[in-house]
Amino acid sequence: MGANKYGRVLLKLSGEAIAEKDEKDNVVGMYDEAIISRIAGVIRTLTEDGVEVGVVIGAGNIWRGAKNGKIGDVRRARADQMGMLATTMNCLRLEEALEDISLPAAVMSPVGMSSFTEPYDFRKAVEYMKNGKVVIFAAGLGVPYITTDTAGVVRGAEIGADIVLMAKNIDGIYVRDPRRKDGTVDRSVPRYKVISYAQSLKDNLKATDAAAAAIAEEQKINMYVFSLAEPENILRVVRGEEIGTFVTWDKDAEAEFYPVG
Repeated sequence: MGANKYGRVLLKLSGEAIAEKDEKDNVVGMYDEAIISRIAGVIRTLTEDGVEVGVVIGAGNIWRGAKNGKIGDVRRARADQMGMLATTMNCLRLEEALEDISLPAAVMSPVGMSSFTEPYDFRKAVEYMKNGKVVIFAAGLGVPYITTDTAGVVRGAEIGADIVLMAKNIDGIYVRDPRRKDGTVDRSVPRYKVISYAQSLKDNLKATDAAAAAIAEEQKINMYVFSLAEPENILRVVRGEEIGTFVTWDKDAEAEFYPVG
């Protein structure tokens, strides 16, 4: 494993972070092909270093890109089913990118799609990862009202991941939302270096949803929240660099902050 801090990781990729965007950061296309290629290259580097990798991908690039964030007249349960299909599209696209660079990968889904995914089985997923294959988990948990953040934590628990890596479109957890209306980040807002799930839930911080945080705390799975703006950040986190926010299940952990500015 070399200099890497973790041996098995669950990488949760934001759908919006892999989307093609305009100069105002609006989603204008499903995929930024350059970003996807770089992510695939980073994952290959991890596997070459002996890190076992599982991946969950959100669907914001497809759903919000096509619908502008509005569900409209579609009831929530149906909208979530559409989102599951969108995550599957993202998973298949990443699988293709990995296979293009000769890295074996498998897409697993709890929803029956046997023509192009394998049935989800955490034991088989672990076996694949031990043999150097990347496993990409599609369709969330297969039920509505569950976010892909929660799916990422659950899959991380099932495969025994050392950590859940939350690759977002923001570089960590702040005491409040630091994003201005023009899309820039207000660097005067304090950013956490370390925070517990307990404090995150108590302060209603929105880095991940409450269900994901509660399950991660209960299962004693740590999380690292960081920006995917540079895909190489994934490597930096796995190698132990402090570039985002470490979220711990330890309720007694004291919060730490980066210098402001």
